[in-house]
Amino acid sequence: MNKIKSTLCIIIPILLIFFCNKKIGDIPPVLKFLNPFMGFWKNAERSGLADEKISIPGAKDSISILFDDKMVPHIFATNDRDLYLAQGYVTAMHRLWQMDFQTRYAAGRISEVVGHSAIEIDRYQRRMGLVYGAENSLKGMMSDEKSREMVLAYTDGVNAYINSLSEGDYPIEFKLLDYKPELWTPIKCALLLKQMSAALAMGSNEFYMSNILQKFGNQVTDDLFPDYPFREDPMIPAGTKWDFSTLPVPAAPAFPAAKTKTNVKTHEKVEGIGSNNWAISGEKSLSGKPILANDPHLMLTLPSLWYQIQLHTTKGNTYGVSLPGAPGIVIGFNEKIAWGVTNVAADVLDFYQIRFKDKQRQMYWYNNAWAPVTKRVEQILTRDGKPVIDTVYYTHHGPIVYFKKPSYQLADNVPTGSALRWVVHDESNELLTFYHLNHATNYADYRKALTFYSAPAQNFIFASNENDIAITAAGKFPLKWKNQGKFLLDGSRPENDWHGRIPASQNPNVKNPERKFVSSANQSPTDQSYPYYINWEFEPYERGKRINQLLGKMNGATVDTMRKMQLDSYSILAENILPVLLKNLEKEKLSPAERKAYDYLRIWNKRYDAHEPAATIFDVMAERLFYEIWDDEFTVEGVPMRYPSRDRTVELLLNDPASSYFDNVKTKEKETLQDLISKSFRFSLDTLTKKMGTIGDKWAWAAYKRTNVAHMAKIPGFGSKDLDIGGAKGTINSLNGFHGPSWRMVVEMGETPKGYGIYPGGQSGNPGSRFYDNMIDTWAAGELNELLFLKDKKDQSKKIIKQLEISK
Repeated sequence: MNKIKSTLCIIIPILLIFFCNKKIGDIPPVLKFLNPFMGFWKNAERSGLADEKISIPGAKDSISILFDDKMVPHIFATNDRDLYLAQGYVTAMHRLWQMDFQTRYAAGRISEVVGHSAIEIDRYQRRMGLVYGAENSLKGMMSDEKSREMVLAYTDGVNAYINSLSEGDYPIEFKLLDYKPELWTPIKCALLLKQMSAALAMGSNEFYMSNILQKFGNQVTDDLFPDYPFREDPMIPAGTKWDFSTLPVPAAPAFPAAKTKTNVKTHEKVEGIGSNNWAISGEKSLSGKPILANDPHLMLTLPSLWYQIQLHTTKGNTYGVSLPGAPGIVIGFNEKIAWGVTNVAADVLDFYQIRFKDKQRQMYWYNNAWAPVTKRVEQILTRDGKPVIDTVYYTHHGPIVYFKKPSYQLADNVPTGSALRWVVHDESNELLTFYHLNHATNYADYRKALTFYSAPAQNFIFASNENDIAITAAGKFPLKWKNQGKFLLDGSRPENDWHGRIPASQNPNVKNPERKFVSSANQSPTDQSYPYYINWEFEPYERGKRINQLLGKMNGATVDTMRKMQLDSYSILAENILPVLLKNLEKEKLSPAERKAYDYLRIWNKRYDAHEPAATIFDVMAERLFYEIWDDEFTVEGVPMRYPSRDRTVELLLNDPASSYFDNVKTKEKETLQDLISKSFRFSLDTLTKKMGTIGDKWAWAAYKRTNVAHMAKIPGFGSKDLDIGGAKGTINSLNGFHGPSWRMVVEMGETPKGYGIYPGGQSGNPGSRFYDNMIDTWAAGELNELLFLKDKKDQSKKIIKQLEISK
């Protein structure tokens, strides 16, 4: 017995060590994780911030990095090589795991970290051609001397930091997921930009639209899905004259669309991933100088999608936000200009149905002949098994993404048997755009910078010390016939191919318009006089309308005027349809609880304020009403379709209250608009009562919406609490549960520009740092931090809390 006990005393600790050093499911290897010398304890931030001196191989000269009280680095270098070397180093210092994770995701390499469970995620990324597109983009970057210098220097800086780490220094997520950072490579910079394009352009409506056309025919489709909205307030003021000679626009072929197969589901474009930007002339500001504002709406995550930084050399001085993993500043300002971006939502992604010669799929029919496919073999490595080999078939259009529908949700937007033509696959060099914007001094420099821009298509807003303001829809827009890509295309017909591109100089643009302001909110870029086709449907007009209303009557504006405007939660949708809803509710037939809800709506100021129950009632009711109007016609088993737009629905509510579409075709009775409104009202009250209790303050909009900032990998405990804030998708302060203003910025031009900005997070990616989420509460309160824009490294203030000196 004693021998058995002695043996067990030896074996059990050995087994514990073995199993506790293996990652099991979502549980990290316990002994490694708890190790006091290299486990999570090492990630607790020290209380002091000592100055440091280090050397980095490849530095040409000395570099100074000053950290302010928000841990924003201000880099001072004598040349561009050292500037981007230092940017790579310091960004990795704060965001290494984020950089690694985002580029692994873009490249389809998550299975290497978490195992076979991520195979479909990785397969999707590969099959959508993100790696293929990144390879082509890298060719563009490396073919230019300046962008090549940027990429290589940034890569060297990231690797210098990685090489300085011991295992105990790895960010905590590496320890939780039990893997090590790998060295940075130039293609990772390209992958990051491709993933941003995917996030902003991956919605697809053409399969829905093809099914609708096939089921209802041209008349109904044209009526319910018009080519231009009922109400619009375009980015470029209506009536703007186009001062250029247009290229010949190809005519639409007689039979452009492909017939659909009804066993495929797609995922519609989702409202909410949008943005606002605007700039006013000095004639509208108190200072007499332009003021520019921008708040891109994206997924809210910890760490933040953005990283604040100042880049200074003898050639330029720029402050703003960068994408962790790519050199340069994406949104920001320098001593002469400021700029910001919103998504254009251009149609730069089309699916072509392909006909193969036989089951071998070696040849496809195109232009009355059989053409050969090419094959790209993707090897997906996994943590817990053999590599998965996946072969992707490419036509001249692009990859045939799926032959059989997988279970992965993101793949729902991909029609099977179709090739993907996507501008993201083309060679490009967006880094040059940001390099030239970072160094721009006037309008001409701004316009030159945009000629290099390809994707994702963005509305670049501009303001300068010369009192110029402008906005341009920038990107590579295919030259198409009208509505090309509204429906699935027949891949065998050459007339369905793209026909070149719209010249960059002829993209929608306006400079110093008569109304003394420029703005965008993802609405239609132009009125119907613009000679080229960009898309048939954009984001609803309400945010753009509200912005233009406020700017139109604005005078003597200040930075604080703009800050408050970014927080505006007034609903143009409620302004349009709430009177119709109230008119059709019969007050005398309402129960006491229903009458209370009615009174909430009746006296509501139409603002989605945090503590407003009426906003909750209206939002649930309006969504249900749209369902009641359209679900009977546009939900058919086995035939994926979408509803008509909010704009078309509002037009019916206001102008055609007797429309036949208000009748439910699945019932014997003939329903009226009043019936649907009453039913939707009662549905909203029943739903909210079950979810939130008796009607009252507990129905507050913030409590229903539940906005929070989650960790990028959804690691429990690393996200924020629910935030008590207002705003909604259709308001300027466009906020839902997990999308919202990812960076709010206001810049007032002047001899020394004054910048203000904030994002919901912090500079550090380390949950053990006080700089991990230190700006969330300030962001939630609607405040902005003054941005410390230093003129030189001697121009230090009391806000500088640490200094890093880099020698060669």
